[in-house]
Amino acid sequence: MIQDLLTAFALLLIIEGLLPGIAPAAYLKMLGEVRKFGQRNLRTIGIISMLSGAALLHFLN
Repeated sequence: MIQDLLTAFALLLIIEGLLPGIAPAAYLKMLGEVRKFGQRNLRTIGIISMLSGAALLHFLN
């Protein structure tokens, strides 16, 4: 189980690092756009993302 968690964390770090590593200017531009969302919209996006990930995990298992 710990191996699976570490693998998932490693994949998360790889995916999170792709855009800033490959195209830092685009990443900064995207961050600037995200700042315009506001807390409520950003929270909604985060919750939808978490629920989507949980549903995907559920269907995969």
